[in-house]
Amino acid sequence: MVGARPLPRGRSLRRTVAQVVGSRWSLLGLLALIALFIVVMASLQGVSGTRMLGLVVRGVLLGGVLALGALGVTLVFGVLKMANFAHGDYMTLGAYLGLVVMTLLPRGAPILGLGFGYEFVVALLVVMPLVGLIAYGLDRLTFRRLRQRRSAPVMMAMAALGLAFGVRSIVYMVFGADFAFYYQGRARPVVELFAGVRVRTDQLFILGAAVLLIVLVYLLLERSKTGKAMRAMADNPDLARISGIPTERVVFWTWMVGGALAGAGGMLYGLDVQLRPEMGWWLLLPLFAAVILGTIGNVYGALLGAFTMGIVWQVSSAFVNPAYGPAAAFVVMILALLVRPQGLMGGGR
Repeated sequence: MVGARPLPRGRSLRRTVAQVVGSRWSLLGLLALIALFIVVMASLQGVSGTRMLGLVVRGVLLGGVLALGALGVTLVFGVLKMANFAHGDYMTLGAYLGLVVMTLLPRGAPILGLGFGYEFVVALLVVMPLVGLIAYGLDRLTFRRLRQRRSAPVMMAMAALGLAFGVRSIVYMVFGADFAFYYQGRARPVVELFAGVRVRTDQLFILGAAVLLIVLVYLLLERSKTGKAMRAMADNPDLARISGIPTERVVFWTWMVGGALAGAGGMLYGLDVQLRPEMGWWLLLPLFAAVILGTIGNVYGALLGAFTMGIVWQVSSAFVNPAYGPAAAFVVMILALLVRPQGLMGGGR
């Protein structure tokens, strides 16, 4: 065509396409289109605005639990450069250990308008360091030896997968395959937030506890010597060793924090749903999807990815069977990565 501007060729064309496709503006445009699609579908199917707001709120609540698990996965991957496929089962372990601790304590009256007594809070404080110690102990038995042999990442991943099956098998043997509840038959108070959206007070506690733990992790990483050492080891492990950073201590605190978050996430999730041995396994894929969506190894990206996955998971239940909620979240993740392959918090514009 006469007067038409020639298209860039070779590397220039690839660079131009990468800049357009990889930009944050493209991602924002995609999210806007998805939101518009949801609004149109809600109108066509007669879904009320109150119900949609309620689903978004419940998605944020679910995102709080996913955020705790995704934080642990990200910390372990960032510092130790391994995908811990046992993390979901660490959450299951935390949920059932909480049940054991609560069984040993006398049941108290509900506190502060919630549906549980002091025993849940005590169990939560006991389970968090306990799961952290178990996670570190399992690292000493398995992953540490593989790291010393400089095993390939696939070997580390397979070892983690084997640990996941092992932990779940122990839960099956000790507790059986039946459902369990922290509080069966106890009333669950409900509160209205806004625009007719009603949630259980226990769910607000779950979100509040998750936010508190996220803030504590932020302070640990940004304000403490241990957190700075963890970030240094995540950036360059060899340089961290040469600089005199106690790498074994960093490994210990990485597993302690990651395991504690897994234990807390399992107990908080168990407070809202029924306990079953495979509950953490069902959460594993959404956890990794949140980490990948937010950018692998980026703590803040993991948080953003977790809340995104939680909201999409819940909102999709207005149009499809709730059992397909995780699949809908995965579709959004794939679309987002096609637009921005480096993830939400990756480099680039």
